[in-house]
Amino acid sequence: MLPSSSSPSSAERARLRALNGRVGLALVAALSFLAGMTDAIGFLATGDFVSFMSGNTTRMAISISQGEIHGLLRLGLAIVCFVLGNALGVMLARALRRRAAPLLVIVALVLGGAALPGLGIFVALALAIVAMGMLNAVVEQVNGMAIGLTYVTGALSRFGRGLGRWLMGERHSGWRVQLVPWSGMLLGAVWGAWLQARLGIEALGVSAVMTLALAGIVVLIPPAWQRGYMVR
Repeated sequence: MLPSSSSPSSAERARLRALNGRVGLALVAALSFLAGMTDAIGFLATGDFVSFMSGNTTRMAISISQGEIHGLLRLGLAIVCFVLGNALGVMLARALRRRAAPLLVIVALVLGGAALPGLGIFVALALAIVAMGMLNAVVEQVNGMAIGLTYVTGALSRFGRGLGRWLMGERHSGWRVQLVPWSGMLLGAVWGAWLQARLGIEALGVSAVMTLALAGIVVLIPPAWQRGYMVR
């Protein structure tokens, strides 16, 4: 927890800022792992992405060009669910006074609903997409660095631009942290693919359990730090 001193020294402030950043990046890694796992489960079970809306947008465009109405409607619904999930995440974050734990509990409940047997594959997909949209409200930035949880194109782009600046002689190191969400999503997707092969769409129940576990862990993070990570 934060120290009780009302006026910490500059060295102490620097130490706390560094610790804040490390805690935030650990949370980002865990949430990106969850997103990658859920995306892989949904994609392998349905053929559609749960959190990668760039891919769904391209596939929807192909459906339009080929006159494939079913694909157009299905993928259009997926994109709408993701947008609504993001909007709902912001509203809930503010209603919950920007506390991450209760928001994660709600995400877990939605994922748990998606894993219910007999629900229907596309209803389960829609619920999982809404949950991933909501997840983005948990962390938006860490120490001023923009972070994406359920998509990593932006992270790789920021990493590449930072690499370019580094190769040109600029010695700022913050760009390297963009590999954290990318690595988390990659490892999570590997685990999700393994789970889906054994459990099918009901593997989303594992995503729900992991989300609940993260909700329990995040209560250990100082509330001021949580508010700093979350959406405004």
